[in-house]
Amino acid sequence: MKFGAFDLRIVTDGRFRLDGGAMFGVVPKVLWEKKAPADEKNRILMTTNCLLIRTGKQNVLIETGMGSRWSDKERGMYGIEETGLLPERLRALGVPPESIDLVLISHLHFDHAGGGTFENEAGEVVPTFPNADYVIQAGELEHARHPYARDRASYRPYDFEPVARAGKWKTIEGDVEIVPGIRALKIKGHNETIQSFELESEGHAGYYFADTLPMTPHVAIPWVMGYDLYPHELTEAKTRLLTTAVAERRLCVFEHDPEIPWGIVVEDAPGKRRVDAVALDAAEFEPEPALTR
Repeated sequence: MKFGAFDLRIVTDGRFRLDGGAMFGVVPKVLWEKKAPADEKNRILMTTNCLLIRTGKQNVLIETGMGSRWSDKERGMYGIEETGLLPERLRALGVPPESIDLVLISHLHFDHAGGGTFENEAGEVVPTFPNADYVIQAGELEHARHPYARDRASYRPYDFEPVARAGKWKTIEGDVEIVPGIRALKIKGHNETIQSFELESEGHAGYYFADTLPMTPHVAIPWVMGYDLYPHELTEAKTRLLTTAVAERRLCVFEHDPEIPWGIVVEDAPGKRRVDAVALDAAEFEPEPALTR
């Protein structure tokens, strides 16, 4: 999809399942299951919607998905389907892994950073995108190496240490314009050092929320995950981001939503928001003029 001077493409790395109660925190199941039906193990279907941005000068990839290094036991536990296909899907678009210039990772949990490395024929775990710099908040890399007991299981050293050994990490601190039109936004919420991303090009604007708003039901301000370490700060950040998204009819990318990867957030009444899907095969992003309310 043309987005100003940018070309955007959703590229999924596959599907998986997590506990619905964990994904919606204190929201009762009788409410959330209307939005995301659970299976017999109380798990909901999720996906990994990575974003390829061709700026005209660089190929930028946001997130890397789950990757391929999963045991049969883990695949069963997380209901993993078709993961590790991101490189193949990028090649099909004419953008092989070697042509990616920048990899932007929101945080280093396995469903975001798992596809950033792979095991080569020699049995070595190496960066999947050999010519790219990998961009992360400095505090997140430090935290991944010294996680809390609560989130330790979400960090796997072989997702990020091979990138360090290759000298490919580019660490930043706070809100930073990474390249013209792509800005990292450090947001305390899901954890202390996650980053979402803001896109701007020729009058168009958008957000890649990552786990700040992982799925479309999370546009309801109180709907935060049980995984979120700082829920109060997160609701404040969501309020700020969604106020702008609604007012400016920004393109919003929902990383884990299997039905609506991207769309426009609409407020029908104060605090009552929904997401209008944007077609995946849309030729150009054309937001309707904002309504006067």
